[in-house]
Amino acid sequence: MARLSIRVDLGPDHRLGPGKVRLLEAIAEHGSIAAGARALGMSYRRAWMLVEAMNRGFGAALVESQAGGRAGGGARLSDLGAEVVAAYRAVERAAEEAAAPALHRLAVRCPEGRSNTET
Repeated sequence: MARLSIRVDLGPDHRLGPGKVRLLEAIAEHGSIAAGARALGMSYRRAWMLVEAMNRGFGAALVESQAGGRAGGGARLSDLGAEVVAAYRAVERAAEEAAAPALHRLAVRCPEGRSNTET
């Protein structure tokens, strides 16, 4: 089945796509950058670097971290982080809806896609 993958170019060095959004969602779900990274099969270092890049790109924290220690650490999405995820998913839904007929036409012309669309 053909599907659309959306990457939003917000600036010359600032992009937001499905991988970064999945990371934000995983952090929100698991309560830490490390656990979110593990859930996606990503190293903590890679996840941290992506979060830092997103924070810089948006000029504010999308993820708020609390250092570990006795009380334990963790991370959660800031209000801006939640807003960014929601806006990206809204763009994705709108694009998928608008592109559905054309994607279907492409898929039926592709041998790999044809078997998934003939149901």
